[in-house]
Amino acid sequence: MVDPIDERNVNQVVDNGKGFELPLLLFGGFRTLIDRLHAELARQGHPELRPAHGFAMQAVGAHGATASDIGRRLGVSKQAAGKTVDRLLAAGYAERADDPADARRKLVRLTPRGLDALARSAAVFDELRAEWAATLGPERVRDLEAALRTVVPAETTYRLDATSWLGGT
Repeated sequence: MVDPIDERNVNQVVDNGKGFELPLLLFGGFRTLIDRLHAELARQGHPELRPAHGFAMQAVGAHGATASDIGRRLGVSKQAAGKTVDRLLAAGYAERADDPADARRKLVRLTPRGLDALARSAAVFDELRAEWAATLGPERVRDLEAALRTVVPAETTYRLDATSWLGGT
């Protein structure tokens, strides 16, 4: 149900005590953390990074990955993963290299700039988590994380295929 009273929040779902607010609050918390992270990364010299880039760099991992591996880890097509990889390559966050185990395959590896961005991201997330702990209390934050680990399947933790459930192709 759309709340027509508050024009600032025309897309706000009215809870009516049925739990509709939970996904919105979870998403709002996610957006708050990610938006603040990217504002700080931009300030620290990484203004071109977008949330999808961070997820993709996590999917590349420490030892590199193929575009197919990245797509599978993110829950997106190889083509969608390839587009994100191309952006990472163009911005200097990743490079392509021969796979030592299979000369027919190319690996995507993080460059020193990509590793720097991930290290800075980790430090910023630590600061943001500390802010939440200062506001909510450390035990409540630990309990929240533990509860979410219980209900969020591990295989969906890093999936980016939001378009599939938001009606996109």
